[in-house]
Amino acid sequence: MAMECLRIIGGKRLAGSVRVSGSKNASLPILAASILAESPVALSALPRLADVATLLRVLHQLGIASTYQPCGDLLIETVDASRSRAGHRLVSRMRASFCVLGPLLARRGKAVVSLPGGCNIGPRPVDLHLRALAALGAEISISHGYVIASARRLRGTHVCMAGPHGPSVTGTANVLCAATRAHGITTISGAAQEPEIEDLGRFLQRLGAQIDGLGSDTITVRGQAGLGGAVHRVIPDRIEAGTLLLAAAIAGGTVHVEGLIPAHVSRLLEALDATGVSLDVGTGHITIVACGRPRAVQITALPYPGIPSDLQAQWMALLSLADGQSIIRDEVFPGRFLHAAELSRMGARIELLGSSATIEGLPRLSGAHVTATDLRAGAALVLAGLAARGTTVVSGLEHLDRGYVNLHEKLSRLGANVERRIFRGPIIADVNDRPAAALRRPCKRF
Repeated sequence: MAMECLRIIGGKRLAGSVRVSGSKNASLPILAASILAESPVALSALPRLADVATLLRVLHQLGIASTYQPCGDLLIETVDASRSRAGHRLVSRMRASFCVLGPLLARRGKAVVSLPGGCNIGPRPVDLHLRALAALGAEISISHGYVIASARRLRGTHVCMAGPHGPSVTGTANVLCAATRAHGITTISGAAQEPEIEDLGRFLQRLGAQIDGLGSDTITVRGQAGLGGAVHRVIPDRIEAGTLLLAAAIAGGTVHVEGLIPAHVSRLLEALDATGVSLDVGTGHITIVACGRPRAVQITALPYPGIPSDLQAQWMALLSLADGQSIIRDEVFPGRFLHAAELSRMGARIELLGSSATIEGLPRLSGAHVTATDLRAGAALVLAGLAARGTTVVSGLEHLDRGYVNLHEKLSRLGANVERRIFRGPIIADVNDRPAAALRRPCKRF
């Protein structure tokens, strides 16, 4: 059976410049919010990802046409406002598809949306979404795996989006969109403060929505009878930026990461600094210099502005090579440790207990055939392969393709020995038993 995999020969130091793509986690709720627009919408810096393609297919089901322009912008326009059903086949692939619920309800008065799917990273209930929309006046029921919501006109009210593991990001997006067309004022307390929610709010403001408090835990929305079109540029992907910085930290070398917003990764930079790398932070760029083994640290994944859970797996890969014992806790998705078993196949020493992992760092990992169990786990295995002795083969690329634009090509341009190949028959990692070249050599610091 043919299978597409990444083949990585470890031990290559990274050097050069790389540019961050547009944010996946901002693009998806913004695409869903385009249902609210009564005139065409043009989006730029939209990443060409499997998740984006999936959501565009969901929108097509809902009567939304989309066309990429020669300049790369995506033009979106409603051609049939009578449709209100987002089916299971597509929504079950990706949790972010559930973000169409709020816009559909607000714009068309009815929404029939399949309960969501997505990465296997632990339970993520939608109770907060449904309770908040019900508080806005929606009648909601669940039947045969679908959420059925209806309302002649939503009413502004106070809703709280704080959950047991922090604010609901997709819940905040759903309620924020619905409130833009509710009668009166809606106050969202315990709102998610992620930059992606702030970017969604700016997009809605460009449509004509009146929103205050973006970037804080309390957002106020004054509902409008209608919203127009807009031109909007999606923010850079802070998770991709973090992945690239961690790639440089694990492989060693000097890498210039461009096209990001440093403020969006400030806690990541603090933690990286603690590992011993050198960082030069500018306006829209960061240069990282990594020499020698990283120092052991303690990392806790928290809602923004904390270190994101979406970087927890990549941190585990780095700390598997740290000098000493490290501890990682995930307070957002406590069960998000499926990648630990795959890293252990490469020799990593990881012990799991509840929502924490203890990692005993090693001088190096060993190449192996490993499988991505979810999107960020795939990124962690790629990063581990950069520093491993011998050859690593990573399968399960359908997960990686959901969130990274040509990650292997970007790493290759930095000097990594990584290629995407189609394997036929059994996959056996060709691990080189000879001593690998030194992963890190002495280098100057800033």
